Amino acid sequence: MKSGRNIVFLGMMGSGKSSIGLLVSKKLNIDFFDIDHCIEKELNSKISKIFEEKGEKVFREFEEKITLELLKKNHALISLGGGAFLNKKIRDEVLANHISFWLKWSPELITKRIINSSKRPIVMNLNKNELVNLTNKRSKVYSKAKYSINCDNLSKNKIVKKIIDIYETN
Repeated sequence: MKSGRNIVFLGMMGSGKSSIGLLVSKKLNIDFFDIDHCIEKELNSKISKIFEEKGEKVFREFEEKITLELLKKNHALISLGGGAFLNKKIRDEVLANHISFWLKWSPELITKRIINSSKRPIVMNLNKNELVNLTNKRSKVYSKAKYSINCDNLSKNKIVKKIIDIYETN
C-alpha cells in the first residue's frame, strides 16, 4: 500500500462494507478491521445491546476511540460503522490521511436491504420514509469520501474489482 495509508470504507449500514472489505483485503493481502466488530469485542456485547443498555452516546464515544486508534495502523482496510464518518474527528482523519471509498446505494435499495434488520439499532424504529430520509441526510456527508462506488447494479466481484482498480492507480 502506498505511503502506509489505510483504505477506509464508509456508507450506510447494509452497504456491504464488511463483506466487500474482507474480499478486498484478502485480494490485496492486507489486514481487515470492521469497527463494529472491534467495538463488540472490546465491550463484549452486540451493538444492539450496547445501544439498549448504555445508549448511543456511549457507543459513539467507544466508536471514536477505537476508530482513531485503528486509523494509526498502516496498510490495513478499515470498515467504518454507518454513523462513524458523521463524526468530525474521524472524518477529518480519514480525509486527510487515508484512501476513502463510499459504497453508495440508492436510498430505495439500501432501505430494502436493511428495513427489517433487528441487529441495526438505528433503523429498528424507523419506517421506510424515515429510513430514506436518514440515507439522504447521511449521503451528504458520505459524499466527501475520496471515491464513490455506485453499487446499485454491480455484483460483489465487480465492486471489488472496481475498488482494486481505483486503488492500484491511486
